[in-house]
Amino acid sequence: METKLTGLSRRYHAALQEHLEQGPRASPQSADGLGRRALAVGLETLDLARIHEQALIALVSPSYSRGTKDGMIKRAQAFFIKAVTPIEKTHRSTMEANVHLSQLNRTLRRRTVELAATNRKLKREIVQRHAMEKALKKSQQHSSLLLKQSHHMQEQLRHLSRRILSAQEEERRRISRELHDEVAQVLMGVNLHLATLKKEAAADAKNLTRKIARTQRLVVRSLNIVHQFAGQLRPAALDDLGLIPALHSYVKDFAKRTGLPIHFTSFTRGRMEQLDSARRTVLYRVAQEALINVARHAQASLVNVSIQKLQSVIRMEVKDNGKFFQMQGVLPTGKKKGLGLLGMRERVEMVGGRFTVESSPGKGTTIRAEIPFANGIRD
Repeated sequence: METKLTGLSRRYHAALQEHLEQGPRASPQSADGLGRRALAVGLETLDLARIHEQALIALVSPSYSRGTKDGMIKRAQAFFIKAVTPIEKTHRSTMEANVHLSQLNRTLRRRTVELAATNRKLKREIVQRHAMEKALKKSQQHSSLLLKQSHHMQEQLRHLSRRILSAQEEERRRISRELHDEVAQVLMGVNLHLATLKKEAAADAKNLTRKIARTQRLVVRSLNIVHQFAGQLRPAALDDLGLIPALHSYVKDFAKRTGLPIHFTSFTRGRMEQLDSARRTVLYRVAQEALINVARHAQASLVNVSIQKLQSVIRMEVKDNGKFFQMQGVLPTGKKKGLGLLGMRERVEMVGGRFTVESSPGKGTTIRAEIPFANGIRD
């Protein structure tokens, strides 16, 4: 029964579609055959009405004009009446079927009106959505502009930081030169003068001799302090002899002062001295700050400082076997260690280099700076 009903429904749909496509002059003769077929399979008037309703809803599009829909419904009604006639002749419920068909038509019209209202509501929602998308796009453009401004300000801050570092290094160079050329010479002159006085007073002024000797020792001590201070500000060996001798001297003195065993290795001295002054200074300061950090924080028993050439860059590593520290958030913090790392990174990036820090439990910390051989510094 179900199979027969499905087949009849398909035939009815196709026949009704053909009837509606023929327009107002269409003849509903094919409906009579469908009615007899429905009667043969035992369908009631209401069954055929449901089939007609389903076909009509599928064929009448809500987008059609009201006049078109009314015309199609009217022709469909004539088709249905023709189709239901064989059943009406043999069944007393024909009148009820007609009443139900009228109700179906009214329901269809009501649903059509509701569908039209839904379409209007959907159009309003689409307009609102377009407005929201436009506002969102405008907001994204504003956010993009703010981001660009933020990047520009960050670049300005980095530029200022690099200028400060350069000015600081130049000031250290000037102070170091003045200490060597002015203060040290004056102290040496005082020492020579005291030595002369000591010889002249040797015959009859033993007490004066002792005072002069004590003064000489103070002057020598002051001279050593001046030399040490000048070396810390700007080691003369860095400008006169080059990076490797200056680092070797500093590492040796640092190990002696702190008692920290330091192993220094260099494989690139000949090529290294081709670096300009800015790049030599950066590597020296990074090594200096890294060793100070190790002595203050790492609790290490051994430090390895190495310099080697890798293709177009010079790589320097300061590796200790001390305790590790959490890398996340170290650079931006306000702690001394964080500021030291930040200063090292700024120095390396100032000359177009790359600065990295690795730290893990049981392996200590490795500070790595890679400096290109290219001339000039990024400003």
